[in-house]
Amino acid sequence: MKSKETEKIKDLHKNTNLPNNKRLTTNQGVKVNDTNNSLSASERGPSLLEDFILREKITHFDHERIPERIVHARGSGAHGYFELYESQQKYTKAEIFTDTNRKTPVFVRFSTVAGSKGSVDLARDVRGFAVKFYTQEGIFDLVGNNMPIFFIQDAMKFPDLIHSVKPEPNREIPQAASAHDTFYDFISLTTETLHNHIWLMSDRAIPRSFRMMEGFGIHTFRFVNVKGESHFVKFHWKPKLGVKSVTWDEAVKIHGADPDFHRRDLWDAIEAGNYPEWELGIQVIPEKDENKFDFDLLDPTKLIPEEMVPVKRIGKMVLNRNPSNFFAETEQVAFHPGHLVPGIDFTNDPLLQGRLFSYTDTQLSRLGSPNFHEIPINRPINEVHNNQRDAHMRMTINEGKTAYFPNSIGGGCPYLSKIAEGGFSHYEERVDGKKIRSRSESFNDHFSQPALFYRSLETWEKEHVINGYAFELGKCTYEHIKLRMLWLLEQINNQLAERVAEQLGLEIPKDIDHPINQAIGANADINKQQPPKKKNYLDTSKALSQTFLASDDIATCKIAILVANGFNGDDYVELRKLLEEKNATVALIAPHGGKIICNKKNQYDVDAFLSTTESVLYDALYVPGGKEAIKTLMEEAKAIKFINETLKHCKTIGTADEGEELLDQTYVKLFKDDEAILINKNVQVFIKALSKHRNWKREKEAINIPV
Repeated sequence: MKSKETEKIKDLHKNTNLPNNKRLTTNQGVKVNDTNNSLSASERGPSLLEDFILREKITHFDHERIPERIVHARGSGAHGYFELYESQQKYTKAEIFTDTNRKTPVFVRFSTVAGSKGSVDLARDVRGFAVKFYTQEGIFDLVGNNMPIFFIQDAMKFPDLIHSVKPEPNREIPQAASAHDTFYDFISLTTETLHNHIWLMSDRAIPRSFRMMEGFGIHTFRFVNVKGESHFVKFHWKPKLGVKSVTWDEAVKIHGADPDFHRRDLWDAIEAGNYPEWELGIQVIPEKDENKFDFDLLDPTKLIPEEMVPVKRIGKMVLNRNPSNFFAETEQVAFHPGHLVPGIDFTNDPLLQGRLFSYTDTQLSRLGSPNFHEIPINRPINEVHNNQRDAHMRMTINEGKTAYFPNSIGGGCPYLSKIAEGGFSHYEERVDGKKIRSRSESFNDHFSQPALFYRSLETWEKEHVINGYAFELGKCTYEHIKLRMLWLLEQINNQLAERVAEQLGLEIPKDIDHPINQAIGANADINKQQPPKKKNYLDTSKALSQTFLASDDIATCKIAILVANGFNGDDYVELRKLLEEKNATVALIAPHGGKIICNKKNQYDVDAFLSTTESVLYDALYVPGGKEAIKTLMEEAKAIKFINETLKHCKTIGTADEGEELLDQTYVKLFKDDEAILINKNVQVFIKALSKHRNWKREKEAINIPV
C-alpha cells in the first residue's frame, strides 16, 4: 500500500504548475513587472544606479549568508608574479601591460561556485579563477572562471541562478551539486543559460588540477591607450601543463579518498618547486568591429572563437609561494571586478555592470567594514591617500586637521592627479537612450554557441557530455522538467538529445507548445522560448576541445609504483630516476606501511599502503618485477582492484618481468594490444606513453569493467 506521504508528494508534483494570485513585489510591497533585466540607458547602454529593484534584490542576496562567501566559498590560493613579454602600448596605457621590465606580484584564488566552505573539491561545478595584481598604479583584479562564458546575461538574474543551484531551502540538500529539480527547473526556463550549462556537463567542470585548467575574464573589457583610443579586449589564461580533467567516476571516488584533492595538489606542487604557470592571452577587437559578429560582444553568455579572433599571448604568471595563513590570506582576500587601473575600463555588459555594485556590497557583509582594503592581503603596494576616515576596524592612523577636499589648511592635500600624471579617467563613450528594462535583440541567440561547443568536441568528450546530462537529469523527480530539457537539447544537437532521452527512457517532445512548456504560469511568454534559426558561423573550434589543449609535459604527474617485499629494485630505481628528471612524482604503494625491501635487500619508505589509498589519486601505474613481490600482490584483492580501476580510467599501465603474471589476474589481459599498456617494455617507452596522459580509445570497452 502506498503511504500517505507518497501520495502527498505526488499531489504536489501534480499541482506544481497551477496558477495562483501571488504577484512579485519588492520588500516594500511595490509590484514588479520585470525581474530579468536591469534598468539601463537604452537596450545596450549602461545600467543605472537608480535601479532600486536591482539594488534591493542584489543587496539582500549578498547578505544572505555570513561569514563565508555566498558563492565561491570553497577556495585555495597562492602567491606569485606576472611578467610581460611584449608592450601592448598600442592598445592600452596600463603600465602592467606596457612595461616589460616589471615583475608584478599577484595573489590567485581558485574556487568552486556552488558548494559551502566544507564541501568537496571535485564537485561538478564551474571553478573560479581570480587574480589580484598588485601594480604600481594600484590594484587590478581580473575576476573570472575556468569557463569563458557565464550562465546569465544580466546581473538581475544572479540571485535566481544561485538560489536554484544551492541546496533546496526546505531540506538543505543536495550540497555542492547541480543534479536536482530546482536547478533544472530554472535552466530549462532560462535558455540563455544553455551555453554555460553544456560546458558544465563537459569535463571542464571536473578539472584534474587547478594547475591544469584555463582561466577567462568572461566579460568584454576595454583597453584605452594614451591617445584615448579604445579597443575591446577579452582575457585568457593558458596553463603550461595543458588542460586536463578527470572522469566523473574518478571524481566520485576522489570525494571519498581525498576531498581536499585540488587543495593538496596545488600546495604540494608549489612546496616541491613545481611552480604552476599560465600565459596571459588577449583577444583584441577594434571599436569599429563591435557589430561585425553574429553575436553581441556585450553578451557574457557568448565567446569569441579563437579562429575568428586569435588569442595573443602577452605574458606569463607563475605561482611560487603558498599562503602562510589560510584565513588571513585565502579567506580574507577580497576581489572586485571594479578594481581597475588607468588603461583598462568597463563595457556596458549588463552582468559586469551589476557585479560592480555587488562585489563591494558582498565584502561589506563578509569582512564587516568598508576598511577591508586595509587587510594585508588586500593592500595595494603603492601608497593610499584620501579623505576616507574611521569605520569599523580602521587600521590607518590619519594625522592632520583636514579630511575633506578642497582644503587650504592641509595644503590642498591629497590633491588630484591629471590624466597625464596617471589619474584614472573613464573612456568617453557616448550614451543616448531612454531608461528601459529590456534586452537587446542581439542577445537572443541562445543555441548557436552551445551547438558549436558540442560539434567541436572529440567523440570521447561528447560521450562524457551525454552521460553528464543523463546523470543530472536522472536525479530530477519532475518529468515535465526532464522533457523540457530534452526539447532544448534537441535544439542544440539531435544526437545529444536522443542519447540522453534513451538513457532517461523518455521521448523528446516534438512541439514547443507541448503542455510541458506551459509550466511558467500565467505570465509566461512561450514565444520567447522559440529558438531563432541556429547560425553556423564556424563548423568547429579546436580551442573548445581538451584534445587540442593537452601538453606532453609529464611534470607533476603522480605515478603509483605497486610493490611488495622482494620487488625488482633495479626496475624501480631506473624508472624513478627518469621520472624525477622530468619532474614527475613517484609513490611506492605496498600492502603495508613502513619500510619495503627490494630483491637487493635495500629498504625504501612506503608512501601509501593499499588500504589507505586509491588508484584515482594517481595518473599512471607501474608494476616492477620480482617473483616474491608478485606472489604477494596476487593475493591482495585491493591490488587487483587498483589495477582494474587504473585500466578503466584509461591511464597508462606498465610492468616488467614477473609483473605480467599479476596483470594476467586482471582485465588488463583483454587489452594487451593497447598502446598505453606496456608489458616488459623499457621505461623510456612507458614515459612516452605517459606523455599522452590517457588513451581514450580504450574507454568504450573499459567503461564496463567492474571494480
